[in-house]
Amino acid sequence: MKILMIGHGMVGHKFIESVLEQAGDDIELTILAEEPHLAYDRVHLTEYFSGKSVKDLSLCRSDFADAYGIDLRLNTKAVEIDQLNKTVTTSQGDVLNFDKLILATGSYAFVPPIPGNDRQNCFVYRTIEDLDAIRAASLNAKAGVVIGGGLLGLEAAKALRDLNLETHVVEFAPRLMAVQIDDLGGRVLRSRIEDLGVKVHTQKATSSIEDGYNAQHVMKFGDGSVLETDIILFSAGIRPRDELARQSGLLIGERGGIIINDYCQTSHPDIYAIGECALWDNKIYGLVAPGYDMARIAAKHVLDQESHAFAGADMSTKLKLMGVDVASIGDAHAMSPDALSYFYADEAAQVYKKIVVSADKTKLLGAVLVGCAKEYSDLLQMMLNGLAVPEQPESLIMPGFDQSTSKSGGSGIDLLPDSATICSCNNVSKADICSAIDGGATSLGALKKCTQAATACGGCAPLVTQVLKSELQRQGVTVNNHLCEHFAYSRQELYHLVRVHEIKTFSDLIQQHGHGMGCDICKPTVANILASCWNDFVLKPSHAGLQDSNDYYLGNIQKDGSYSIVPRVAGGEITPDGLITIGQIAKDYGLYTKITGGQRIDMFGAQVHQLPEIWEKLINAGFESGHAYGKSLRTVKSCVGSTWCRFGVDDSVGLAIFLENRYKGLRSPHKTKMAVSGCTRECAEAQSKDVGVIATEKGWNLYVCGNGGMKPRHAELLASDLDTSTLIKYIDRFFMFYIQTADRLQRTSVWRDNMEGGLDYLKDVIVHDSLGIAAELESRMQHVIGTYQDEWRTAIEDPEVRKRFKTFINAKTAEQNDPHIQFAPVRGQIRPKTEAERDLNRIPVVEA
Repeated sequence: MKILMIGHGMVGHKFIESVLEQAGDDIELTILAEEPHLAYDRVHLTEYFSGKSVKDLSLCRSDFADAYGIDLRLNTKAVEIDQLNKTVTTSQGDVLNFDKLILATGSYAFVPPIPGNDRQNCFVYRTIEDLDAIRAASLNAKAGVVIGGGLLGLEAAKALRDLNLETHVVEFAPRLMAVQIDDLGGRVLRSRIEDLGVKVHTQKATSSIEDGYNAQHVMKFGDGSVLETDIILFSAGIRPRDELARQSGLLIGERGGIIINDYCQTSHPDIYAIGECALWDNKIYGLVAPGYDMARIAAKHVLDQESHAFAGADMSTKLKLMGVDVASIGDAHAMSPDALSYFYADEAAQVYKKIVVSADKTKLLGAVLVGCAKEYSDLLQMMLNGLAVPEQPESLIMPGFDQSTSKSGGSGIDLLPDSATICSCNNVSKADICSAIDGGATSLGALKKCTQAATACGGCAPLVTQVLKSELQRQGVTVNNHLCEHFAYSRQELYHLVRVHEIKTFSDLIQQHGHGMGCDICKPTVANILASCWNDFVLKPSHAGLQDSNDYYLGNIQKDGSYSIVPRVAGGEITPDGLITIGQIAKDYGLYTKITGGQRIDMFGAQVHQLPEIWEKLINAGFESGHAYGKSLRTVKSCVGSTWCRFGVDDSVGLAIFLENRYKGLRSPHKTKMAVSGCTRECAEAQSKDVGVIATEKGWNLYVCGNGGMKPRHAELLASDLDTSTLIKYIDRFFMFYIQTADRLQRTSVWRDNMEGGLDYLKDVIVHDSLGIAAELESRMQHVIGTYQDEWRTAIEDPEVRKRFKTFINAKTAEQNDPHIQFAPVRGQIRPKTEAERDLNRIPVVEA
């Protein structure tokens, strides 16, 4: 059988894989591909700008065609289909016969008919070649605009931000992602996107694109406003590539798309269409999962094997757009008759959640999640499998809601039927995963290899892991919690071994309780534990080799290989002299400066050899390390408090400074952040921090386990109306209990979510001393506080440590640098040339 496929994208490659799995040696496969590349992962196309290569994105090995005897023709376009004679003519003039023809031509980016849309540096965002052209144009550009605020538009905006361009998104609709989310969700998403530095313009109709005044283009809008830019990306939707089918006489939908039946056959029984070019039941599916389902069905039908019929697909989706979680499930807009909606919105934390349930409150119909999508998997399974909704539906999305009081019976992984689809991309059910586990696949990697679950978009990986753990526990198998191959212990168990046996070095620990030489998992983890317990200088010879890149150089390495300088500014309070010192250093060394959300000033762009001399100047001016590089306390944010604010009821600044100085340098499983607000107006955003303190008329309220990061979580009230002494005792206990019991790289919010007994248990331990360890926790904290040292002061005062700070390994000293090497400035901030540099006429210095 001669099978000819036109197109080699993600869906087309899935068809080839499906055929190869089931066909014998009597199959002859030919692929015509317009692009010069093998099939690659378009879902993660934006990562091409983050350093991934074409090879990284490829869905198959480079020799796959030769290995399977496939006639693969790249850079080859099909120009004609002859239905009667069953032939395809290529752009090279070749005429190829087929028994079965598969059209996997995909879609193209729609470019609105705007005058000027064909100007230079106007692009679509679709292929590797598009991205190469955009990157080349960005070298001489300052600003870029994306026309279209949907899924692909926001992906394109991320690409422009990755290219360090001033980025704008122009959307005709009144909100971003109008198809997937509602008005409130759109408002929160817009806020999150704008906080990332992207300017959003909604309800804008572009009337023309013309020559700019200060940039290459000026975009003119219907309301009379204008926007200048150097690059324009069109992301205003997609259209099916059906022109070849149309020319050949195959049936086409009224608004485009190749009409197919339930087995992906077109109007010609030997010609199939799959993916975004196919129209089924008057619908075109633009997601990977339904395209893969079409590919599998078509493959079986072509090979005359029994197959289920295509019956449409769930269009629920979860994405991370510019680092922001966005998810849409089922009937997100509550279009079902008499549907009821429940909302949760926290505009301070920029989180929005909504569920839609049936009129009788028994079934989940849809959901919208913006800013935090941790409930996505549970909600999706509940909707797809018709699981019962809790008696109080709002418990599904309300943070900190105790579901044990909702009389719902839960909705855990064990309640899912065996038929539940866990991986929709590859159509893997819960039964498939359980069967693989029974067959010996007892790790996530083994399950991926065995079932293909979580190997496409990867979004189902957490759910696959839950099924794995649940099934292993059901079988009585102890779930492995080993830190790595070198230690058969969890991080918590290693901490206790270090404490109980007073182990002070990694070599002693691995000799007594591990084996081998260690790895990049256990070494930094043990280094962190040792620092939490004994507070030794992290760059002592016995500790230095354990540290990751950031701790090794006491600075965060940036994407260009330079490092950040972050002096501590306790409570955000800084003197004019301190500001002048930071400004002068940034000016002298050409550093980029940024005032952060944690109320301190970061400086970026320092080379390794410059770090000691910069820190020496900062320390002489009274600054000390801000520990921005370590898994430790970052900042204690504060409002201006009762000293200045007419609403303040207590001195939030004074307390914030005290707390930051008390806990500075405290190493923990993950970074921690604190805040103190002087009244319940909450200007310091204390309820989004690991530890938050809010002043009341009667004292201080203590909140714990909040998180304003990638998965935001509101902090919970641990104790209220505390005097200052009691407040500090509780914080001491909380931090030390977290350090002793949390897992590796586990934020306090995740630690709390995984804690058996929840907040009530934590209150019992911290407030009521139910374990009888309060005094021990306080004593251990006092040891850390009493042994504090400024790591940078120690580093610059120790000649041996100072030697390690060399940009070039062949430099004789740490400070020595080749004067002929010029470092590129970033974002227009340029260090003035020294006299010596001005004399280097042999080498031109290019300034931004």
